[in-house]
Amino acid sequence: MVGLGSNYPKQVHHRGASIVSIKINPEPVTCLGGFLYFNSSEPNPNVLDGAVVSGPDENDNFYDLRSNYEQAEPTTVTTAPLVGILAKLALSFK
Repeated sequence: MVGLGSNYPKQVHHRGASIVSIKINPEPVTCLGGFLYFNSSEPNPNVLDGAVVSGPDENDNFYDLRSNYEQAEPTTVTTAPLVGILAKLALSFK
């Protein structure tokens, strides 16, 4: 899960997360200009806290690379059941 602990995916394959915020750089980013961010080896400037990525391969390896969409793509399918479970757990701590 992105943002949880210190060893979470830092190069999630997500355009909004990988391009610098307009609050920091108000210049428009063209489609071609977006590849400068996509190909960067730096962590995403915007952390998608709570996002769940596809995860490790069949050998339990995870390559935290923005270009590795098969593992680093955030998915709503994975997150949906998790939200219900976490909501139930949160209620038990009230």
